Amino acid sequence: MDGQLNQAQGESSALLRLRAALPQLGPSEGRVVQAILENLTSIAETSTAELARLAKCSPATVIRACQNVGFRGYQHLRIELAKEPLEQSPTDRHVLEEVFREASEAIEVSQQLLSQEAFDRAVDALIDADRILISASGFSLPPTQDTVIRLIALGLTVLSPADVFTQQFAARQMGKGDVVLAVTYSGANTHTLRTAASAKHDGAKVIALTSFAQSPITKAADISLVTGPVGRSNDIDPHLSRVSHSLVLHSLYRGVLKKRRGAFNRFSEMGEVIADALSDDLDT
Repeated sequence: MDGQLNQAQGESSALLRLRAALPQLGPSEGRVVQAILENLTSIAETSTAELARLAKCSPATVIRACQNVGFRGYQHLRIELAKEPLEQSPTDRHVLEEVFREASEAIEVSQQLLSQEAFDRAVDALIDADRILISASGFSLPPTQDTVIRLIALGLTVLSPADVFTQQFAARQMGKGDVVLAVTYSGANTHTLRTAASAKHDGAKVIALTSFAQSPITKAADISLVTGPVGRSNDIDPHLSRVSHSLVLHSLYRGVLKKRRGAFNRFSEMGEVIADALSDDLDT
């Protein structure tokens, strides 16, 4: 955890550092950071003891949480937050500005959190896999569909049934030399967890793409790619996390493409398929 938190420091704003650290912290320290983020307008006047009451923890936990995020203590964090302009209320901004600003911040937080070492291992696992099963459902499913097409175009054998029970049936056919790429926002989707567990039981490797480091899927996975929870917690559709997940999935494809030199020849074949699907008849 310390390595990822240190990576999230540097030129990042105090707010971004707090948001990037949140999914890496334990329950008590996570409540401290969450309380700070939920009370930004009053945090300058909030004492250590008052914040501890809000977070339902001890003052010592408040200080420790601030230090683990990369500040010298709570007072240092308050000073850094005071240097930053208060965020506008969403109602004060045009919806286009609001959404694009949130997306930009989500991408930056995810980039800081992601481990390049874990990403490189995931790319190698996909390249070496005999078969790849992509498991996702609900809001996590759409970002995977583009990846399926791209990996197949590179010559990889990819299974991606949309039905969750079919995913579990397919997982029981996976074994040593195969890979399951499990995509789940919460990391606690029951169907995805069952698919990953079934495949791993028979020797398959599991790559998890999720927003939460402390989640069941990361405990079951051989390789975890964590983007962090972003956006409003009350959104039924975690669309900003889907943006980050889409970028990671595309990066995995690009990583495979970069290492599979022979795959470049596949693009001419893919281009022919696309060209054949387009009609020159304007009346059609």
